[in-house]
Amino acid sequence: MSTQVETTRLEQVAERYFAAWARRDPDAIVQLHTEDTQFWAHGSGDPVVGREAVRETFASIFELFPEFGFEAYRVLYGPGFWVLDWALTARLHGRPVRFDALDVVTVDPDGLVVRKDTFVDHAQMQAALDPAAA
Repeated sequence: MSTQVETTRLEQVAERYFAAWARRDPDAIVQLHTEDTQFWAHGSGDPVVGREAVRETFASIFELFPEFGFEAYRVLYGPGFWVLDWALTARLHGRPVRFDALDVVTVDPDGLVVRKDTFVDHAQMQAALDPAAA
């Protein structure tokens, strides 16, 4: 398979993945993950392993941020992975919240997410979530 075909297929997988996140649909998101998938929000605890545990974690993100959204700055594709440079957007207590993050997503040959590592700008996040900043 040529690199261009691999990249095109990976972009299609990523687009389906981003659409499921945009719908805030944890069931649709984890259907794009392997059974033994791993999600790790670095700096926020240990990795979560297994499709159901990852689904619960993603559902809790949508509970924490009921108006969850994201803005993609750029997506970089490589063989079997993508890197998403993005910002989380939401409204909490009537005010906007925004902070930057970076995802490194590894995909298997079947197009399923094997691992998702998320790195958040914790200083931005703390400032955005600080009620005194309102």
